[in-house]
Amino acid sequence: MITVTRLNGSKLMINALLIEIIEETPDTIVTLTTGKKIIVTESASELQLLIQGYIRTIGVLAATQKIEQTEGP
Repeated sequence: MITVTRLNGSKLMINALLIEIIEETPDTIVTLTTGKKIIVTESASELQLLIQGYIRTIGVLAATQKIEQTEGP
């Protein structure tokens, strides 16, 4: 889960694995795989860093790197 801030200042935790699209129009709109849209104050680049940090904590990034390292001739 990552914590984001709605436009009214309230905090919200969302499952980073359910994020399908992040748009800046100029507000940042997060679209989930469920179709729900959330407008947040964080920029797309800030969200990218939050998502990468979350993925590291659950070990998905390490698992994909090990797969890439073991593939080959």
